[in-house]
Amino acid sequence: MSQPRDWLNRRRASWRRKATARDQGSVLLNQRRVYILPTRAGLGFCALLLILLIGSVNYNLGLGFGLTFVAGACAIVDMVQTTRNLAGLVLSPGRAPDVYAGEDAPFELRVENPTRLARYAVWIDVEHVAEPRQAIDVPAGGSTTLVLRTATVTRGWMRAPRVRLSTHFPLGLFRAWSWWQPDSRALVYPFPEQDAPPLPMLGRPSPDGVGSTGSDDFGGVRSYQPGDPLRHLAWRQIARLDPDLGGQLVTKQFEGGTVDELILDFDALPSGLDVELRLARMTRWVLEAEQRALPYGFILGRIRYDAALGTAHQAACLRALALYGLPEEPA
Repeated sequence: MSQPRDWLNRRRASWRRKATARDQGSVLLNQRRVYILPTRAGLGFCALLLILLIGSVNYNLGLGFGLTFVAGACAIVDMVQTTRNLAGLVLSPGRAPDVYAGEDAPFELRVENPTRLARYAVWIDVEHVAEPRQAIDVPAGGSTTLVLRTATVTRGWMRAPRVRLSTHFPLGLFRAWSWWQPDSRALVYPFPEQDAPPLPMLGRPSPDGVGSTGSDDFGGVRSYQPGDPLRHLAWRQIARLDPDLGGQLVTKQFEGGTVDELILDFDALPSGLDVELRLARMTRWVLEAEQRALPYGFILGRIRYDAALGTAHQAACLRALALYGLPEEPA
């Protein structure tokens, strides 16, 4: 029994993929994309109509015929209105912010209604959810924006999942639905390691002697050069120099200093660690360095970034970590 059911599920999944394979950008739901079937209440209503019709024929009841035909006409009108509640909507993908693996990825979707017919109780959710979680109303000539969230598991590009739109409006005798594949994607970063070691700070000699050590070893003064820190200007010596006699700015010079250098190098991590764990550790170090405002260099295979800080530098490093060993474009 399971084999026919599995075969049917595969056929349905293949049909859905083919129906939404060409969805790019904004998509118009025409009537050919809207499918409709009676609900359980609709099937019960059809059985009731059949009973009324049989009774009216057997007993020759004029009022019974009238009631049967009026109720049947209401069912037909409901079928048409249920289909029209979806047909004509324009669907557009919105923003998809980057997230970390294990978090829910939010996909923004926009539903526009260019017609003069208001739409009510349109249920929207991703296809793997059995019961839709959001219902929207779209006014005539207006639009509605919503956010659908879906769980992430692994790093890399994640395409927006296929979306199912359905409605039972107005009477609930029929269920109309349609499928849509939003043309959007989200970048999933590795989840930061929880108990990562401290940042790998390295000491290196400083050419001007300024750094974490040796900054108190005064070695004299020299002429000011563009780029010298203002705090190292020798103000006492400057005050003694008469500008009219050719005086100029001078800078204090120190000896034997070192500076702390922060280089996040993937190959420098222990080779016995799993690749994903090393990526998670690098992710944690990037976030910690940004939080502590420590300029950091970044080396990941052929990717090398000089020491820097800021949103752009962080995004470039996290993107490299997310796509390490993966294609640049989603499958």
